[in-house]
Order: sequence, then C-alpha cells, then structure tokens
Amino acid sequence: MDEEHKRDVTDGSEPTPVETSDAPAAAEPAVDTGAGEVDAAEAAFAASESGLPVQPEAPAEPATAEVEPAAVVTEPEPVATVSEPDPVQPAAPEPVLAAAAAGTVAAAASRPIWSDQGDAPFDDGGKTEKVPPAARVKDDEDDGGRSAGSETLEIVKTIVVALAIAFVLRVLLFQPFTIPSASMEPNLYEGDYIVVSKWTYGYSKYSSGLPINLPLGEGRVFGRAPERGDIVVFKLPRDDRTDYIKRVIGLPGDRIQMIGNVLHINGQPVNDVVVSRGEVEDVFGPRSMIQARETLPNGRSFLIQDFGPGGDLDDTPVYEVPAGHYFMMGDNRDNSIDSRVQESAGVGLVPEENLVGKAEIIAFSWSPGASLFNPVSWFANVRPSRFFRVLD
Repeated sequence: MDEEHKRDVTDGSEPTPVETSDAPAAAEPAVDTGAGEVDAAEAAFAASESGLPVQPEAPAEPATAEVEPAAVVTEPEPVATVSEPDPVQPAAPEPVLAAAAAGTVAAAASRPIWSDQGDAPFDDGGKTEKVPPAARVKDDEDDGGRSAGSETLEIVKTIVVALAIAFVLRVLLFQPFTIPSASMEPNLYEGDYIVVSKWTYGYSKYSSGLPINLPLGEGRVFGRAPERGDIVVFKLPRDDRTDYIKRVIGLPGDRIQMIGNVLHINGQPVNDVVVSRGEVEDVFGPRSMIQARETLPNGRSFLIQDFGPGGDLDDTPVYEVPAGHYFMMGDNRDNSIDSRVQESAGVGLVPEENLVGKAEIIAFSWSPGASLFNPVSWFANVRPSRFFRVLD
C-alpha cells in the first residue's frame, strides 16, 4: 500500500463510493444445489427413527425481485381488427329454430321445450312433436276462374232475388201508377204518383201488373167487392190492357142517370154542396168551374169539379148495372170519359175481373213539364204539398 493511500485511510475520510448503474443486473438463473432434497431426506430419516409422522413442508415461495416496470411504448391502433373466433366448440342451434327448419320439435329431456314447470298440455315421453303446418295462403291466380264464376253466380242470385221481391210486391201487394190526365181533378192531378193496393179486391188474370196475364181463369181469387166511392184502377174493357182510374159510382143492380148536371142513383139525386168557384184553363181554353162536395148514399163524401150545366154528359139515359159489373165516373164530371160513354168509344160498364186494385195514397207529385231525363225540372215542378196524401 502506497503512502498516499495509507494517509487517506489514517486521516479518517470516507472512501469515495463507486458509481453503479441504477438498472438491476440481468437476473442470473438460479442454480439448484439439491440442498432442499437433502434436508427433506434427513428429516424423513429422523422421523423414522423417532416414530413421529413427518409433516411435509410447504414449498417455499420463491422470492421475487421487485423490478420496476419498463417504459410502456404505445403502439398505434390497427385500422381494422378482425377478431378470431374463440376455439370454443360451437353451440348447437336452438331447438325451436331447428324444429322450424326440419318441421319437428325435439323434446328437451322428458318435457316439451315450451314448458319448464311441467304444465305442458301433453307429454309424449320425450317423443318428437309435430308442428302444425303453416296456414296456406290461397293464391287468387290459382282459382281465378272459380272466383270469377262465384262472383257471377252471386250476381245472378242477387238479380233473381230482386226480381222475386219485385214480382211479389207488384203482383200481390202494391203497384205504383202515374196519373196521365185531369179526369180525376180536384182529387188527383196529372203528374201524381199513386200507390194501389192489390189485395183489396183479390186477384184476377188482369191484376198482375205485368205484360202477361196470370193464368187464373175467369173471375177473381180471394175476391172482394169494391165499395161505392172507392177510387179504382182497372183494365179498359175494350182492350183489357190499358189502365184507367175512376171512382166507383154504381154497384151491381144499381140504376145510374145524369139529369140536369145532377147525379141520380136508383132514382134519387145525390146531394152536392158547392164549396168554391173559379176558372181553369184546359184544351178548350179558360172556363168557369165550381167545386162541390158530393155525398153518396153510403155516406162517402168527396170533392167533384164541374163546368156547369149544358155539357154533353150532363143529361144521360138510365144505365142499369148488371151483376159482376161496376159503373165508373171521373171526379171532373165534364172532362172525363167514363161509363157514361159506350164501351166502343169510352169505358162502358166494367167487369169485376178487370179490377186491378184500390188507389190508397199519393206518394209524390210533379206538375206537367217535369222530365225524367232533366233533373233540374224535378225541383222546378215538384209539388211537395201533395206528398203522402191519403185518398178519399
């Protein structure tokens, strides 16, 4: 040892520390010397000599050196990450989906899969349940012909039913008529639409209201005689086709005559009471007229219209009404072709089988000039005051 070094030691100054690196040295692999196995063998030998059980010692946990973490270098995130599937065995498809594809549902364990509480409606002991097939949607193209045929058949049925109802109404119950002239004023005016009851006098071959006659033979079925004063629709005797409307004045066995513009029944004048006077214009121009209330022997009372004495039909011979016939007159006494005119030119006596029905009510009314093909004329010529008027 040189002199200077000795001097430094003897002076008591501390030696200058040697700089060492802060980083730990690389860990050397531990060398197994086998000391642990020797110690264990010796302990086992000592225990065998003493007869005590030997408790195996827990392996000592290797001491781990605390190493400071190295600096973490952040790598840029990849643009797209493709996740690799886990190497796990793929799960089996759900039973319901598999059943929907195969058409059957496999029972899980011993119960249907839709019940986990044992409340399934049935249990087939683990057998396979068949799923009902899905409802089939009918394609219109598959049965297009049949659908068209069905629709046509339904239309035909509807038409047949409508015709049957119209036939029953028209033949057996009611029939509408339009008044074409002024022969029944002041009770019925031209343009009135009336409803006639068909059952009142029964039915005959002329009462159908159809272009053809009913095959009922002569006379009437369920016939009933009209009363004096009824307004009646009948077939004109000279052609048995044209519909006329008049009032029944003479019954079978009666004698009817006009004397001085006054009606006589069985030799007795009928009471007339004038209720109004006025002027009307017809094909002959303006004329004075009166309206009177006439009362028949049976008490029926109604208004008549007359242009005064001197008319062609104000004085007539006596008409004797035979059995099965009726004497008809219009309420417009001087403007009506009725039973006062011989059958060859007028009405004559009307057989009972020619009766069609009794006029009951005025349903609607339009003044002359209304046209079916001109809707504007409907509103211009309507007469609402005459709607639903019951006839005397």
